[in-house]
Amino acid sequence: MKQENLTYLGVWSLLFAAPLLSLYVRTVNDANLPFDWTEVFVVWRKFSIYLGLFLVHNFLLAPLLVHGHKRVAYFSIVAVVVLAFTVYQCSHRPEGGGHREHRPPMEQMDRHEPPPFDKHRPRGGHRPDMPPPIVGEHDILAVLVLILMFGANLGVKGYFRSRDDRKRLAALEKQNLEQQLEYLRYQINPHFFMNTLNNIHALVDIDPAKAQETIVELSKMMRFVLYEGDKQGVPLTKELEFIRTYVKLMQLRYTEKVCITLDLPKETPDRLIPPLILITFIENAFKHGVSYQRESFIEMKVAITSSSSHTPTLQFTCRNSKTEVPPTSPEGGKAGGVGLANVRKRLNLLYEHNYTLDIHDDADAYTVNLVIPLL
Repeated sequence: MKQENLTYLGVWSLLFAAPLLSLYVRTVNDANLPFDWTEVFVVWRKFSIYLGLFLVHNFLLAPLLVHGHKRVAYFSIVAVVVLAFTVYQCSHRPEGGGHREHRPPMEQMDRHEPPPFDKHRPRGGHRPDMPPPIVGEHDILAVLVLILMFGANLGVKGYFRSRDDRKRLAALEKQNLEQQLEYLRYQINPHFFMNTLNNIHALVDIDPAKAQETIVELSKMMRFVLYEGDKQGVPLTKELEFIRTYVKLMQLRYTEKVCITLDLPKETPDRLIPPLILITFIENAFKHGVSYQRESFIEMKVAITSSSSHTPTLQFTCRNSKTEVPPTSPEGGKAGGVGLANVRKRLNLLYEHNYTLDIHDDADAYTVNLVIPLL
C-alpha cells in the first residue's frame, strides 16, 4: 500500500509540475513573454478536478472491484460518475462552445466570393445561426481521459494486489515447507534409531564387546542427530562422517560373507547438505541387501563435481545385492517403505525439480543414483 501511494504521489506531482515547468521554459526562451501564473492556475484547476475524481475512484470505487470483486456495483457507480462528469464538462464549456471562428480580413476577401457562412463553407465549422452541439470534441476528449485514468488506476492497484498476494503465498508455502520438513525429520529419526537399536540387540548375546563398541558409535550418531538433524543444512564433512560412522557400526555385525565398500571423497568443498538425506538409502541397502545364506555386497560411493561457473553437485550411488525373500520391517508391512517415501518428499520439498533420483530394481541388484546440488 505504501509503495502504491508513493507511485500515485510521484505521477500527480509530475503532472502538476508540468505546466509550471513549461511556462518557465517559454519565458526563458522568450524574454518578452511574462511569467503569468493565471495560465498555470487554469491548468491546475482542471487537474484538480481529475485529482478529486481519482481519489474517489482509488479509495472508494476501485476496492469494490479489486478487493471485493463487486463488478456490478463498481461499473454501475463508475457509469454514474462518468455521466456526471460529462454533464459538468458540457455545462462549463467556454462561451461559443470553445470554437472560435477564423475570419479573414475584409480587404483580403473578394466581393464576389460567397459570404463566409455559406453552405459551401468547409465542413467542421459551426454556423452562428445554429445552437452549439451538446457534446463537443473537447468534452469527448475529457471523458476519454477520465476513463483512461480509471483504467490505469485499476491496473496499478491490481498489480500491487497480485504482488502482495504472491508474497503472502510465498510466505505460506515457506511456512508449510518448514512444517513438513520438521514432520518428516521426526519420522526419519525414530525409524533410523529403531533399526540401529535392533542391530545392537542382536550383538548383545553374540559379542558383548562389539555391542559396547556399537553403543559408543551410536552415541556419536545420536549427537549428530540431536544437534544437527533439525537444521536446514549441515556441513558436508559432518554428513559424510556420520555415514562413515554408521557403516563402521554396521560392519561390526556382519561376517566376511558381506562385502561392504564405502568410497568417500578425501577433499570436500565448504558446502551444506540437508541432514540425513543419504542415510535412508544406505540403511535400506543394509536392511534388504544382506543375506545370511549366501554372499552379498553393498557398494556406496559419494563424488563431488564442481566448476567455477556452476554450483557443486553431489553424486551418490548405492548398489546392493538382493535377498531372495524381502524381509519385513519391525513395524510390520513392507520394509523400507516409510524411509524411502519420506526421502522422496524431502527431495521434492527442498529441491523441487532440481535433483535427479534414479532407482533401478534389477533381478540380482538394487541401485540408487542420486544427484543433488550442494547448498
